This record gives sequence, structure tokens and C-alpha cells, in this order.
Amino acid sequence: MKGIELSEKFYNECGAPMIKTEFPDLEGIIAVGLVGAGSECFGFDDDISHDHDFEPGFCLFIPGEDVIDSRTEFRLERAYAKLPKVFEGVERLKLNPVGGNRHGVIRTSAFYEAKTGSKNGEMSVGEWLSIPETYLAEATNGKVFRDDYGEFSAIRNNLLNMPSDVRFKKLAGNLLLMAQSGQYNYGRCISHGETAAAQLAVGEFVSNTLAAAFRLNNKYMPFYKWSFRALSQLEKLSELSSPLEILLTTGNTPDLANRKQSIIDEIALAVIEELKAQNLTESRNNDLGSHAYSVNERVRDPSLRNAHILSAV
Repeated sequence: MKGIELSEKFYNECGAPMIKTEFPDLEGIIAVGLVGAGSECFGFDDDISHDHDFEPGFCLFIPGEDVIDSRTEFRLERAYAKLPKVFEGVERLKLNPVGGNRHGVIRTSAFYEAKTGSKNGEMSVGEWLSIPETYLAEATNGKVFRDDYGEFSAIRNNLLNMPSDVRFKKLAGNLLLMAQSGQYNYGRCISHGETAAAQLAVGEFVSNTLAAAFRLNNKYMPFYKWSFRALSQLEKLSELSSPLEILLTTGNTPDLANRKQSIIDEIALAVIEELKAQNLTESRNNDLGSHAYSVNERVRDPSLRNAHILSAV
């Protein structure tokens, strides 16, 4: 059973009755779900990932002390701790008295502040640019089982929509780095016989292609070890997963280098076609660099548009 399924079943069978019986006045105020760090929140957990931080647990997101005071918060924490220690054959983790727990009672404002620096999801362009997107992914992943009060979901929905200026600026930077590393520097490194440098160029190309693919899907890329799995589930450009893996896992002998350059060119064309399909570029050539500058022109804020094209990546 996947972590999200286990969590929701544990809430429905044990958590919901506890809240209804012991905290009936809070039943429509507490948001419940499984959101945050951990492969189970992304649906990527398997038997191997169950060796740590895996349990039948869920998050109880509560509003500020003007709605639920600290005394009630403590009572809720105690009630959560008293839920069955084993569920569906899986043991619950011991609560950490000094914090760091992924489940249990969490203030909504504290959760979002830890992930984004903002308690309510309202941020300036500069703040949006400074947040590592892995944290935005953690703030918006998983599943919310119940949120009658609406506060948690309202912030979540706001964070799911990165401002277009920020997205375009980041995308422009990724496209330019794809051009530099893949369409230009990889071949030059091979010509110089610098195979290690060539593979570094491949790594840079793959990293920025991944980032560009997620931006073109208006999604946040998770922690790097899950990036390929997440790429394969995207609506657009998921087909790039296999060729990108080939680039990373093959050497740079002359015959392989020629094949890899062809793969790089094919990936570039696929990204360019998607840019055109979304009407994000005016360029008509196959140089990703020209498309990068075209996307940059879509940024409406003059100060951000005129900032260095790589300033957001």
C-alpha cells in the first residue's frame, strides 16, 4: 500500500473518529492530509523507501492561536499520539520531542513558512526567485483529505501558480544554458579530447532540460533523485526521459559522442516545438539561445526582464 493510501485510511478509520469524538468544535477547522517531505508525499515510495520515516501518519494543519489556542493544540497533539501504534501491520514512528516530525499537529503558517519563508503564501518577485523549487514541490505535493476551513488549501493553490514573469525568466535561463552546454560546449569538449568536461556539459544540459520541461508543464521539479520519475509523469515532454538517461549513462568515445550529439539536437527540437505550441517564442531557428531571449521578452516587469538572462537560474 502506498504511503498516501495508508495515511488516508489511517485518518478515515482512526483520526476522523478521534476528532469527531474529542474535538467536535474543530471538525470543520482542522485541515488534514499528507503533504511535505518524503517520497510517500510524491507517490514515489516503494519497499526500499519504507526503511525510514514511513508510517501510518497524517498531518493535522491548524490555523493561528486566535482560532485554536496553544492549550487546545497540546490536547490535539496528545490525542494524535494516542492513536493506534500499529496500523495495517505498519508501526508508527516515535514522536520527536524536539521537533522535526513530518506528521501530527502543525500550524498552517509554520508549515508554509518553513517551505517558502512566507506564512501565507504571499511573496514578492524577489522572494519567488529565491525559493528552491524543491521546497515549492514539497509545499504543494501529496493530498489534502479534508479542509472545510479552507485556509491551508487557499495558500496551497496560490503557491501552485508561480507568477508568469518568474517562470518565464527561469525558463529563459534554462534554455540558454541548454544551448551553451549541449548545442555548443559538448561538441567543442569532444573536439578537444576532453571527455570529462564533455560529460560535465552533458550533466548541465540534462539538468537544465529537466528544469525547462517542468516549467513548460507549470510544475515544480522535486528533489533531484526523483526528477526522472516525475518527468515520466508529466503531460508534456515526458518522452524526454529515455534520451536524457542515455546522455547521462553512456560514455564519450567517438561513436557514442556522435550519437549523443544527435540526441541533444533531437531534445532541443522537441523543446523548441513545445515552446512554439505554447506561443512562448518568436524565433524560427534551431538555436535554443535565440529562443531563450525570445522567452525573456515575455517578462512584463521591466526590471526583471532587463536583469541578466541567467539571473533566475
